[in-house]
Amino acid sequence: MSSRSEARNEQARAALEPLAPGERPAWVTVAAIVALVLAVGNLVAFAAGVKINGTRPAVGPVFGQAVLMGFVAWGTWNARYWAVLLMEAILALLIVVVTVLALRASTALDIVIVVAILVPACLLFYKLVKAMARMQMPEAE
Repeated sequence: MSSRSEARNEQARAALEPLAPGERPAWVTVAAIVALVLAVGNLVAFAAGVKINGTRPAVGPVFGQAVLMGFVAWGTWNARYWAVLLMEAILALLIVVVTVLALRASTALDIVIVVAILVPACLLFYKLVKAMARMQMPEAE
């Protein structure tokens, strides 16, 4: 049984094309833009005085998140494997948290919001997996 699965894995690996020097897969670019939009969006919302549950969020977490997402955006834009892996970890955490929150959804609007977050997050997560496989492939000798 493991020999068939290993044969399929070997076929999948053989079908992957390594990235050309300076190449960045389209979905990695999308991830970089998403990370940058989240970083800037949180700073803009904080500067605009947005309140969550009637109170303003603390400065530390807002700027910490902005720095983290800015760092991920830079690394992902430069097609760094570690940055794409970190983006995947953030997406995985987001998917788990939003799925748990979906259990508490009580209105149609709640469901729409959950779906509007989950569908793009899951799609981006899935697409980054193949991009990461190409990024870690060794250079042809």
